[in-house]
Amino acid sequence: MPKEIGHYVTRPGRRLGDAEVTIPVPKDLETAPGIPSRDEDISFYTREYPLESLAVEESAALDHMLDQQKRGSPEAVKHYEAHHKAMEPLDQYVRETGTLEPTAEPTGDDVTDAIRRKAKELGYGEVGFTRFDHRYLYLSQKRVLRYDLPHVICLAYEQDYEKTQATPSVQSEEAHNGSYERMGALTRELVEFVRALGYHVQATGPSVNYSPSIPMFVNAGLGQLGANGQLLSPLFGSWSRLQMIHTDAKVTYDEPVDYGIHALCQVCQVCVKRCPGRALMREKVWYRGVEKNPVSFDRCHPIVSKYLSCGVCMKVCPIGAYGMKAVMDHYVQTGEILGKGTHDLEGYSLPGKDYYGPDELPRFTEEEFYMPRGKSEDWILIEFRNKLMATKDDPTVDKDAMWDEFQEKVESAI
Repeated sequence: MPKEIGHYVTRPGRRLGDAEVTIPVPKDLETAPGIPSRDEDISFYTREYPLESLAVEESAALDHMLDQQKRGSPEAVKHYEAHHKAMEPLDQYVRETGTLEPTAEPTGDDVTDAIRRKAKELGYGEVGFTRFDHRYLYLSQKRVLRYDLPHVICLAYEQDYEKTQATPSVQSEEAHNGSYERMGALTRELVEFVRALGYHVQATGPSVNYSPSIPMFVNAGLGQLGANGQLLSPLFGSWSRLQMIHTDAKVTYDEPVDYGIHALCQVCQVCVKRCPGRALMREKVWYRGVEKNPVSFDRCHPIVSKYLSCGVCMKVCPIGAYGMKAVMDHYVQTGEILGKGTHDLEGYSLPGKDYYGPDELPRFTEEEFYMPRGKSEDWILIEFRNKLMATKDDPTVDKDAMWDEFQEKVESAI
């Protein structure tokens, strides 16, 4: 049954010079620009429970994931080793950008259009500008990020579509990680461009982050938060790599947009039903002042670690598969979700397991959901305690060697 249109959203095309894209938003999917939030709650949680990155809070789980990568297929191991090596100089450069001085004097002109055009020329698919909200700054980065750069340039780089459709696979990891590597040269060029306009910068991403980026991307009108926990952008859904450049350049902010995604995800639910680890929740909840579909780290991360970063929730999202305009056009005409219930959208294979079509899900053993939790140094202590308890009555165990091994692991983790 056709739907009444509430409003239209017009966005620039994928590449510089491409035609604009106009997206209809049905009246029954209208909610609020960006994402429903309670500003006072966000401030409360920031003050009482400061946000911290998973790289710190769940370093034991991330170390476990790296160990899983080393145990993968020879092709996967080779890819991960090459990728980690390729990212080292980029990550080092990103960390140093905050110390760089401008290379010219600013004219005082608004440089929003100049930066946007340059970023599009470099190949970024989405570019937006907004204020950096320090309430999202990770606790461990408060002394790292400069406080005199109030604006952020939000940049989304689309990864290879064909390789992405093979998710999860080594090919899709090449698409994902290859995008990070290609962004290295782009980051340098855009940083130098802004410095040449007379302004300071501090880059983040694609793999060095001082805060979550999605809140800023939503505020810059570049998409809305999907039920899969990812930014759903108008042109390529979740299939983009996000980064921000903090600056004191004179820019004009973009505004958050209601693309209808907040409500569409509740109608769609494909990612929720197709998640291999059953990690996505159907209903939204209020979390740290934001209304969202929560994601279970305990059920998501073990599958991500074992099955080549998984990504099924992104693969089966119709916005990523067909684009927001096509999905909304179809919904306006029929009241249905494009591709829902079809093998084209919902089918996927897991390495070492089978192909799963609509209404089919893999089964896992309890062991496959094993995952160390918390910080690496804390988990080392837990493991050591368990080892001591298990061997306390065994006279053949060299306790001195155990203590030496424990000390070495703790020092390495710290």
